[in-house]
Amino acid sequence: MICPICKKGETSVVDSRPTEDGTAIRRRRLCVCGERFTTFERVQFREMMVVKKNGRKSPFDREKLSKSIYIALKKRPIDTDTVEKFITNISRSLEELGQSEIATNTIGTMVMDGLKDLDPVAYVRFASVYRNFREEKDFIQFVDKIDVFKKR
Repeated sequence: MICPICKKGETSVVDSRPTEDGTAIRRRRLCVCGERFTTFERVQFREMMVVKKNGRKSPFDREKLSKSIYIALKKRPIDTDTVEKFITNISRSLEELGQSEIATNTIGTMVMDGLKDLDPVAYVRFASVYRNFREEKDFIQFVDKIDVFKKR
């Protein structure tokens, strides 16, 4: 495994354990440079293709999904285990659809629905990119339609 800090491939596994839901193995690694980092090992059930709005297709990339969710949750009080569980649930739900091709709409809707319950600020952040907000009024109209902030 290559260290994300120094980019050397001389790492060792310090700790290994299954995630809470048992769908992955979490490994703590130590690099010769002294840095520690975590990796996850998961089963990939089938090759899923994502159908983009313009009709182009590309393989489903869990890391791309993960990156977009982490961006939405940046500086929010949500721990890494909760986020990883959320990402795993989205990935598993997509696999359980049993389809080899999945529209970006389906993925975006699943993520938005989940973020709505997980963190309202992340929900609005994700929606602003997913729904392509261009002006302040787009945000205002969106927030006025949702009730996640009214509950608090």
